[in-house]
Amino acid sequence: MSISQEDLFKLALNLQRPWYIDSIDFNLEEKQLDIHIDFKRGSKFPCPQCDNFECDVHDTIDRIWRHLNFFQFKTYLHCRVPRANCKSCGVKVIKVPWARKGSGFSLLMDSLIILMAQHMPVKSVADLIGEHDTRIWRVLEHYVSKARSEEDFSEVESVGVDETSRAKGHNYISVFVDLHKSKVIYVCEGKDANAIKLFKGDLEAHNGLSDNVRHFCCDMSPAYISGVTNNFPNSSITFDKFHVMKLMNQAVDQVRREEQSQNSNLKRTRYIWLKNPEKLTKKQRTELGSLKDMRLKTMRAYNIKLSLRDLWNFKDSLLAEDWLKRWYFWATHSRLTPVIEIAKTIKAHWHGVLNYINTRIDNGILEGINSLIQSAKDAARGFRTTKNFVTTIYLRLGKLKFNLPT
Repeated sequence: MSISQEDLFKLALNLQRPWYIDSIDFNLEEKQLDIHIDFKRGSKFPCPQCDNFECDVHDTIDRIWRHLNFFQFKTYLHCRVPRANCKSCGVKVIKVPWARKGSGFSLLMDSLIILMAQHMPVKSVADLIGEHDTRIWRVLEHYVSKARSEEDFSEVESVGVDETSRAKGHNYISVFVDLHKSKVIYVCEGKDANAIKLFKGDLEAHNGLSDNVRHFCCDMSPAYISGVTNNFPNSSITFDKFHVMKLMNQAVDQVRREEQSQNSNLKRTRYIWLKNPEKLTKKQRTELGSLKDMRLKTMRAYNIKLSLRDLWNFKDSLLAEDWLKRWYFWATHSRLTPVIEIAKTIKAHWHGVLNYINTRIDNGILEGINSLIQSAKDAARGFRTTKNFVTTIYLRLGKLKFNLPT
């Protein structure tokens, strides 16, 4: 059984009546394929705005769309698109089945762009298909915006928030994550209380209720704390255990740097004190063993840090609080100023630190997401605009449903 090339491309494009392939032009020198689509004379079309399915053709407009390559050849679809004469709505351009309104790409080309952009920088996508990256960004922004408009946040109960840098300096965005589904649900500029307010507005715009958010996990930023307190009064705050340990590590490092000026044995040992014992290399374990007998202030700070790690293993909140009180006494009587300061910081955020025992939530998911965000930023060598950066985060980490043709 033989098949004409027109019928072959009609099958490939999944064209239905009244559409048909009128002609095919192939330019070997430019490696370009041009497929001309037309419709049967006397055809009627549905109005794009109402339920009238029997509109006469008023006139036509010539349009071109970039389609998937056939083999290595760039392919373009050409069509004279009808303007339907609707008795109720007037003259309107109809919707064609192979492309969305206002797009210069076919739907299948849109699908390919979305798929590639989820795994590679937009500039690479643009170079690969031979288009300017501005056109790629328009496609991504359209589908991300559409997919987000259909999101449902009615079941969101536990939220993690953290800031991440968009560029060098102090250019930050706030990233909000549904901790149960491990997905980014909102991104905005800034890392202040207003970011929490903006999140509340977006949550409620997607069927979410601020009263349903029972748990918030964040760092000890006063701006985040006040934002959560004012906008989510029914939510308890759990301070991220990774943030608490990061502060403790900074205190240990400060002790080391102060002591290093008097003890050269501490030079080039920074990462020994910052790592947990089980993560040390064999060489680092040996070096740590040689430092244990020197009665170092840094060793005292290190032991206080290791002890603080035990807090997160408690299951009973009363036992945990009793243990933390004893740890606090030890830390504040250590005669190590940086350690005393972190102990007082924990005291000032006492309930939020201990809330972990009951909620068992932390921003470990966010730490992983932040790492992926920074990897995407590095691969793209930065983003020209915050809008593009936010679009990329939603595209890769928002677990959005795009409902694209395949």
